Formats: sequence, C-alpha cells, structure tokens
Amino acid sequence: MYRFLLTPRWWGINLFAVLAIPLCVFMGTWQLGRFEDRVQSHEQAAKQPAPGARAAEPLDDLLPVDTVTSGRPATATGRYADQFLVPGRELDDKSGFYVLNMLRTDDGKALPVVRGWLPGRPGHTPVPAAPTGEVTVTGDLQASENTGTDGVDTAGGLPDGQLGMISAASLVNLVPYDVYDAWVTLQDTGSSNDAEDGALRPVPAVAPQGSGLDLKAFQNLGYTGEWFVFAAFVLFMWFRLVRREAEAARDVRLGLVPDTDTDASTDADAGTRTA
Repeated sequence: MYRFLLTPRWWGINLFAVLAIPLCVFMGTWQLGRFEDRVQSHEQAAKQPAPGARAAEPLDDLLPVDTVTSGRPATATGRYADQFLVPGRELDDKSGFYVLNMLRTDDGKALPVVRGWLPGRPGHTPVPAAPTGEVTVTGDLQASENTGTDGVDTAGGLPDGQLGMISAASLVNLVPYDVYDAWVTLQDTGSSNDAEDGALRPVPAVAPQGSGLDLKAFQNLGYTGEWFVFAAFVLFMWFRLVRREAEAARDVRLGLVPDTDTDASTDADAGTRTA
C-alpha cells in the first residue's frame, strides 16, 4: 500500500520533510538557548550589588565595557579639553542637553566625561565652566552609544560644538586625538545644590543592553514557539499527504474508483484495434 513512497515524486517530498523538521527544531532550540542566556544574565545581575555601589577602579582596569563593568565607578586623571553639548536628552520627563567634556589623560588619549544635564536648548542656556588644571574624575562607566540608544540624534546637521551621539566613532572626527571607546557620567557635578538654577544635574547610568528581560528576550521566546510550530506543521502535512495517497491507492485496489493508468492503456489498445 505504501509503495508509492518510493516513487520519484515522493522522494522529493520525503527529502523536504527530513531536512525541514530538523532545521526547525535546531532553530527553535537555538532561540530557546538565547532566551535562557538572557534569563541567566538577568538573575546574575540581580544577585550582584549595584554597579554604582562598588569601589571605584582605574579606567583601564574596567575596559572594554561589557555587561559586568558597565555602570561601575571608574577613575581617570587628566585635563579637560574640548567641550560638546548633546541636545535632545531628557531627565525626569524634562527636555535638555548633556554637557560633555573631553578629559585628556597622560597618555594623550581622551575620555568623554558627561559633567551633567541642563534643561533648555544648547546655546540658549548658560553652561558652567569646566574645572581647570589637572583633575581626577570618578564617574559611572558607560559603553559608547549607537543608533538604537534613546535620545541619539542621527539626522546630522547639528551646529558646531554639538554632538548627536556619544561614541568614539563620532568624536574621532571632531577632535585631533584618540578617544576611549567608552564614557563616564559624573554623579558629583560639583554643585552644592543640584536643584538651583543653572546647576548641572547628574545623569544616571543606564543598564547595558542585553542584560535583562527586555523585549528582545521575549522575542527570542516567541521565535522559539514559532520554529517548533513550523516543525509540527511540516510533520502533520507529511502524514496527511501519506494518508490521502494511501487511501487513494486502497480505493483503486478495491475498485471504488477507476485506475486512470489502466483506463488510459485500455483506451489506447481500443484505438489501435479500430485503426
């Protein structure tokens, strides 16, 4: 009854099923592993003390920035150089901008330092001057921003002295020295009262991407279900086609429906005899 499975047409169907089902299972398992990794990293981060509560360490000891070192207090010594204003940044649902200064270290490389946040628009709000001389700063370490970071301006066309994205790739074209692929945000802005007019307000550090149960984690879980459903659908359709083909072969054998191949041969023989 199932000899039709050895026909050329069914060889193609069988090959498709044999390749598609393991592929769907593999992809579903991979997506499930990605979700479990995110859950594990979230649990590990929850067990560890808050990054900002740890003791400050030298900047070079915490680089490169990853999910473990992001948010850790880092110290660096140098002199403030170029200053940039980063527009379109919100704090406590208020629109404003970051004040960023480049800290030239002894080795000549510069660290972007966000000294604080001010409400209003760049160029219309007075900015407190940066300290002069050699300074040692302690700030929460952050990874370079990218196009997916909240508040980033990728449209371009900003006035001189303004910066749309805090990253080494953006700054290296604006300053004549090397830049660290990281930045720090100061929690001590040097103001006695951060609520007073014109005082810099500290910018809180943000959690690194991929370190918690965010939307991407649940997307991985959704993709897991989709791949397993695809595998079950392929298997279901294969069994359904086999069953329908077997039923058709049984009906032909019992004479319930005419065998098209036999009828075609009989008609051909009759036509030959008539001729």
